[in-house]
Amino acid sequence: MLSLQFKDNSVDIGDTVRIKSTIVEGGKTRAQTFKGLLIAISGRGENRTFKVRHIGPQGIGVERTWPLNAKSLVDVERVKPAKKVRRAKLYYLRDLTGKMATRV
Repeated sequence: MLSLQFKDNSVDIGDTVRIKSTIVEGGKTRAQTFKGLLIAISGRGENRTFKVRHIGPQGIGVERTWPLNAKSLVDVERVKPAKKVRRAKLYYLRDLTGKMATRV
């Protein structure tokens, strides 16, 4: 199973994670959180990225990709561990709807 090491936290594919990042809007900076399912880790070394997906309002799936060494990335926290994952990439969740799209 693929895992991702950010500072002291280790997360795996299929975990529900909370990403905290800083957003610059005009002259102001603020913290923003994104909670979802870790569906992919790709790249090596400096080019390592990870993709997180959550179901937004009205059942629309939202995916975001972050570089692992981005300066805007503040924290990656595991909220809920995955139960049973047998794939390295969970792209099949894109085709599912409702609760089935979030149960891994």
